[in-house]
Amino acid sequence: MCTQEQVAKMGSLNRRQFGAMAGAGAVAACAPMASDAPEAGGLVENTVTFDAPGGTFDGVFIHPASGSHPAVILWPDIAGLRPAKVQMGRRLAEAGYAVLVANPYYRSVAGQQFEDFDDWRNNDGWNKVTPWREANTPEAVQETARAVVAWLDEQDAVDSARGIGNQGYCMTGSWTILAAAAVPERIKAAGSFHGGGLTGDSPMAPVNLLDDMAADAHALIAISRDDDARDPEAKDLLAAAAAEAAADIHVEVYDGDHGWTVLDSPVYAEAEAERAWGELLEMYSQAL
Repeated sequence: MCTQEQVAKMGSLNRRQFGAMAGAGAVAACAPMASDAPEAGGLVENTVTFDAPGGTFDGVFIHPASGSHPAVILWPDIAGLRPAKVQMGRRLAEAGYAVLVANPYYRSVAGQQFEDFDDWRNNDGWNKVTPWREANTPEAVQETARAVVAWLDEQDAVDSARGIGNQGYCMTGSWTILAAAAVPERIKAAGSFHGGGLTGDSPMAPVNLLDDMAADAHALIAISRDDDARDPEAKDLLAAAAAEAAADIHVEVYDGDHGWTVLDSPVYAEAEAERAWGELLEMYSQAL
């Protein structure tokens, strides 16, 4: 997860960066949340809720207007459910997936809490989300993953004969491994981008759960260059654990700072973000 020092050093997202993001398919902070209007641009997009451990889960479910498709869970970063993450979900749905963009804080609050990353950063977001984050223990995340998988498998838009993918950013990078370890019979792919809390001595540390993933699962653990500089041993520990695991796990340091993949991040780096997106889609094509 990002540190307060990293957040303080980030610049501001400017209009030139918005123009660059259009090449990646979106000017995310200008894109609305789910409209509940079906078949816009060939996609169906709805806000959904269902019972889950600790409360009522909510998120935005986006999928092609016809057919059934492999499901993907998109866990947002520390700033939570917001237009930038929904736009990323739309792009993934356009690639042929049924995508649930989750509210990671559903145990504490419902729906969108911040307009974009700068809104979170400039309006005491760190302190606001701290108690919400603390509700998401590793055990709680695994409970949530099981409930989300069960819900997805009931949806007509989901091809339940195919594996489920999940991707997470910042604090939820670790969730992707927790989820894959919790539901190995269904979750077959995990994409962790500038994830925090991946290593440690706890039995629930993701580095110690890689061997609990399914043998036919895949994982991409994408580490930012500044996180690597701060903790250079982490990639080696992850790579060593990956080598011992049955799953196909790739660990890589990218040439971008923490948050480089997120459309409304001040450190969004288009070229490396696109490379990461391409590797994510390639993993999904193999695993799902």
